[in-house]
Amino acid sequence: MNRKLRMGMVGGGRGAFIGAVHRMAANLDGKIELVAGCFSSNPEKSKLSGEDFFLDPSRVYSSYQEMAKGEAALPLGERIDFVTIVARNDLHYPVAKVFLEAGIHIICEKPLAFSLIEAKALQQLVARSGLVFALTHNYTGYPMVKQARAMVKTGKLGRILKIVAEYPQGYAISALTEQTDGAISNWRMDPSVAGVSNCIGDIGSHAENLARYITGLELEEIAADLNTFIPGRQLDDDGSMLVRYEGGARGVLFASQISTGDENNLNIRVYGTDASLEWHQEHPNELIVKFADKPREIWRRGNDYNGPEAAKNTRLPFGHPEAFIEAFANVYLAAAEAIADSINGCYPRPEGYDFPTVDDGVEGMAFIEAAVKSSKANAAWMPVHHSAL
Repeated sequence: MNRKLRMGMVGGGRGAFIGAVHRMAANLDGKIELVAGCFSSNPEKSKLSGEDFFLDPSRVYSSYQEMAKGEAALPLGERIDFVTIVARNDLHYPVAKVFLEAGIHIICEKPLAFSLIEAKALQQLVARSGLVFALTHNYTGYPMVKQARAMVKTGKLGRILKIVAEYPQGYAISALTEQTDGAISNWRMDPSVAGVSNCIGDIGSHAENLARYITGLELEEIAADLNTFIPGRQLDDDGSMLVRYEGGARGVLFASQISTGDENNLNIRVYGTDASLEWHQEHPNELIVKFADKPREIWRRGNDYNGPEAAKNTRLPFGHPEAFIEAFANVYLAAAEAIADSINGCYPRPEGYDFPTVDDGVEGMAFIEAAVKSSKANAAWMPVHHSAL
């Protein structure tokens, strides 16, 4: 394309952490420009946010419905090419539906929807529309995660036997020790807004998605023990799960917001018959590969010995760390390729694209709901119902 893609945003206004992350990621490579948005359900806050971002006031809307209608009415040379949805979980489906019906591509925060029923309905809408739909499971964007995936695909690990994925955070522990939610209480703890889960829906879904992205294995059954340690909350803040994968591999998934002293400690270990690998999100530029009969290897981002999957998603030479924003930006870059192809009339490419899709989102919702059902049944094994159309 000979121009930048035009981006709109729903949600993510003043004071929203994840909205700022998306804007930085979208802007990083100079291929995308924010031109419109409805940044809050409060029209005044949306207007002020638009001023913060130096937008034309006529492209700052009071509601997402008004935005979809207004943008769709503009000439193709002026309207947004895609919208990023960074609103609350309960708004993902209705906002996406309106913009899909308006013929506008979508990049959406996870989880995909409020419920599995909504997620499957959205999957069908996307399939009928022929539009691009990307889901920002951003940890798939790290170069060394892509290198790990390539190693599994090419058989370097042999047959996969065991997967251990963990996502402990400790930010919520003060609510337990001080017996008050205080500043950390937010909509993710409200089942009418967040859905059936807090911790597993918010960060456990990242652990599940990372394991599936690297290994390509689908969940078959799950036995989950979800807990609510903080008094007064209706949703989980901790969970431990045993999982069975199709093909015989076994796994352990763990997510927690009351793990004292941990910050954002997402990590994964994949054990195969020939080798194993290990990756830590807080040290993302290294991938550890381990063997039974020789010393372990430490693969580092930016070096020529990495494969093309990692190289394509690397911006800086070795020794110059890349991290969270760059990984997020890699999801945007891959989605932007697909959106540009659609605009140019050559979508989809035969080789496909490397970003999480609506199908990944449905799988994630199936995982979340199966975990909740299992926990309510005293950690009984629960099937994870897959979503192929």
